[in-house]
Amino acid sequence: MKTQTLNAAVLAALTSLCGFSGAGSAAEPHPWQLGLQEAATPVKHAMDSFHSLLTVIIFAIVLFVAALLVLCVVRFSAKKNPVPSKTSHHTILEVAWTVVPVIVLIVIAVPSFKLLYQAERTPEAEMTIKVTGRQWYWDYEYPDHGNITFSSYMIPDSDLKPGQRRLLEVDNRVVLPVDTTVRVLVTGGDVIHSWAVPSFGVKKDAVPGRTNETWVKIEKEGTYYGQCSEICGVNHGFMPIAVEAVSKEKFAEWVAKAKVAYGTPEKRDVAQAPANGTVQ
Repeated sequence: MKTQTLNAAVLAALTSLCGFSGAGSAAEPHPWQLGLQEAATPVKHAMDSFHSLLTVIIFAIVLFVAALLVLCVVRFSAKKNPVPSKTSHHTILEVAWTVVPVIVLIVIAVPSFKLLYQAERTPEAEMTIKVTGRQWYWDYEYPDHGNITFSSYMIPDSDLKPGQRRLLEVDNRVVLPVDTTVRVLVTGGDVIHSWAVPSFGVKKDAVPGRTNETWVKIEKEGTYYGQCSEICGVNHGFMPIAVEAVSKEKFAEWVAKAKVAYGTPEKRDVAQAPANGTVQ
């Protein structure tokens, strides 16, 4: 935790010196936003920490290489060295330029492997949802809650209401409880799609005939947006994801209403979500 805090502090200082600001970061993209979207899950926090570490390492390498170039230009110019050195080997230097990159790679590899393990290993889940990518919308199932099943389509520009996000808002949002480990099963119904929500640190391919698994544990209430990130056809850019994170009490209320609206597959295409999928 101390290392993550230090990395974040160093990155904040560097971005401040460069005139950048992270004020635009939130659970959705913003115009002229710099940096990553706000983290809302443990995996995304780990990704942000790893990103901060890499930024510091890259910045240090750039400064070091730039300093070496300046040193070479100044110290070894033709004026200062009319007779060039005939040195062909330098044991200490050769060991250094071999060992130092290895150490840097180890520093990068250790948190990288830890992050990969954390993202790919699903902890014991408290509930499961199934996501099916289709051309060009998403199907969602809640097998632990009476097989609630519904489709989620993007709201066209002509039907948007004030405050709704263009190209990101859907008619039926995914509703999930906070502080709950949720197993997410992802598959494709026709071609390859990809279920991606930046604030969750999730991007999982939806492959026909195969079920991939990921997980989320949302830390705070709010609405989080994502989009299909696999080129899946002419309307690839029009199948967004909207996840509404609510308290466990509100989620239980939504489940009771959704069972009536979506409890059987036959109702999926004709039933309306409670308040367009939004918990009141």
